Amino acid sequence: MQPLRRNLRFQVFWVGSAASELGSTLSGLAFPLLVLAMTGSPTQAGLVGAVAMGTEILVGLPAGALVDRWDRRRILLGADLVRIVTMAGVGGALLAGALTMPHLLAVAVVNGVASALFRPAHGASLRALVPPEQLPTAYAQEQTRQHAAGLAGPALGGALFALGRAVPFLVDAATYLVSFVCVAFARVPRRPETPPAPAQSMRADIAEAVRWMWDQPLLRAVCGLVLGCNLVVNAMTIPIIVLVGDPVDVGVVMAALGLGGLAGAALSARLMRLLPTGRLMLAGSWLFALVLPLLVLPLGAYWTAGVLFVAMLVVPALNIALEVEIARSVPDHMQGRVHGALNVMFSGLTPLAPLLGGLLSQHAGAAPAILVLCVGLVACTVTASFSRSLRAKGGLPVRETPVS
Repeated sequence: MQPLRRNLRFQVFWVGSAASELGSTLSGLAFPLLVLAMTGSPTQAGLVGAVAMGTEILVGLPAGALVDRWDRRRILLGADLVRIVTMAGVGGALLAGALTMPHLLAVAVVNGVASALFRPAHGASLRALVPPEQLPTAYAQEQTRQHAAGLAGPALGGALFALGRAVPFLVDAATYLVSFVCVAFARVPRRPETPPAPAQSMRADIAEAVRWMWDQPLLRAVCGLVLGCNLVVNAMTIPIIVLVGDPVDVGVVMAALGLGGLAGAALSARLMRLLPTGRLMLAGSWLFALVLPLLVLPLGAYWTAGVLFVAMLVVPALNIALEVEIARSVPDHMQGRVHGALNVMFSGLTPLAPLLGGLLSQHAGAAPAILVLCVGLVACTVTASFSRSLRAKGGLPVRETPVS
């Protein structure tokens, strides 16, 4: 077996993903900056992101079903092409002085649909490019990509926006072009390697995947734990920003998240060898529950950054362990549907997080808001600790059909 670094198809695929991830991260900061500059309204600044996120969640289940029906390579190429056009359109409208809020909201909807199709197609395609034995290493490289983009993207987005309002969106369009070329050169498999079931309705396709997931006790328990933890942890963003206050210090704190993720990706293999997936999920949740209350100590921005750095160390291992379980256990003709369903189940409550964090910060204050959210995190973790599936030594059953 050749080393993963010599797997040219995977590495080209990864380069394209890294480019588009960086572009998405920098434009993710540029969008609210642009709306604030246009309208002066924080509410409208958050609306564009909320619309994109909500659209992706709403169409997540049918998008996963379409990934299992359609040509996966064409889905990836089509999603990239759509996002090239939309982001270039935003940049062009800015240069022409013709950009409006309805235009931005339409872009949010279209890009939300494109992302809902791209993510499960990307997940299903990646596992077809890598032998089973190298999946943990491949997903660790994926985590490195994501956290590196999270570290560099916001700073780069702010700098490009300062050069010109259209610049970050044109750069984002260019990153999607890089992704388009890389997908084409990686020769992503077009169809599932295992034969799909006889033709049936999309509702039946989705129901088949949901039944398969429901029959896996470990997956049921993980979905419940991650759904609650995602809501609580994401709701802490606004209280943390309010608590830190100074914009420069907020940048330092947000950078600590990326640094912690990068360090955690390097540690992920060791952590995964120590604990099976369910116990690793519980350990990570307990780490959050014990560490995050320390944010309220009045020791300055660097203390806050250090706490978040420590909390992020375990996140890559959690993500990688679950991705490997899914890649090894889910039948290939069901990969798109399961990835789509998991995205919905994990993030279904996340759009409520900014509202929850904002309301708690406004009515109780930043530090009390963090403590209240930590109580919710402890409640989720204690409840999950009673799950026999999470405490078990085994994982999901490995499917019989090997990865080609």
